[in-house]
Amino acid sequence: MINCLIIDDEPFARELLQSYVAQMPSLNLVASCEHVFEALEVLQQQRIDLLFSDINMPQVNGLEFIRSLHNAPYVIFVTASPHHALEGYELDALDYVVKPVSFPRFMKAVNKALTVVNSRPAAVAAPEPQFLFVKEGHSLRRVLFDEIYYIEGMKDYIRIVLKNQMIITYLRMSRVEDQLPAARFIRIQKSYIVRLDAIRAISGNEVELYDLPEKLPIGKQHKEALLAQFGL
Repeated sequence: MINCLIIDDEPFARELLQSYVAQMPSLNLVASCEHVFEALEVLQQQRIDLLFSDINMPQVNGLEFIRSLHNAPYVIFVTASPHHALEGYELDALDYVVKPVSFPRFMKAVNKALTVVNSRPAAVAAPEPQFLFVKEGHSLRRVLFDEIYYIEGMKDYIRIVLKNQMIITYLRMSRVEDQLPAARFIRIQKSYIVRLDAIRAISGNEVELYDLPEKLPIGKQHKEALLAQFGL
């Protein structure tokens, strides 16, 4: 089974592709997304082999989204516009299907994808990602783990603090915690996640960080786990 994902801001287009995917026993539809930010969350959590993506979407179009991805899945562009075909193939898209999409044309694109996906070399363990993507304005920003000092939760938003700047983005703490490597980051309090090698000192119930003046509180239920990280 090939895990696939649909991205299209038009409900009818998504429903049509969903019905086509359902008729292909070799395809497993993991999610059908209205915009790229929703799709990004899926890609960060699950293995996706094949992506059916529209191009003309608000905020971030399909071409920009594929360019932003590290180790992007195989892509079939499904779009109303034939004008971006060259750009699509420059991104190594497997096919470029112009709407309205008939089922025979969909089958042709999928069969091409099956041939490519099933002939790929045996999977090699992928290196751990060294960054995460977050929404900043109308674009996606890549934030290196090495740049993050700490993350503060603010209800449905988080504040990512870097050495000389900060990023505020719409994301829950539990969601971002899942995207961070547990060997490098630790939650020290309900509202704070800290990069371990940014910690300069632990003083009482506070953490001091390199290069930053502020001290962060340590929650009672998190202190033992924090001290254990340093063999204390």
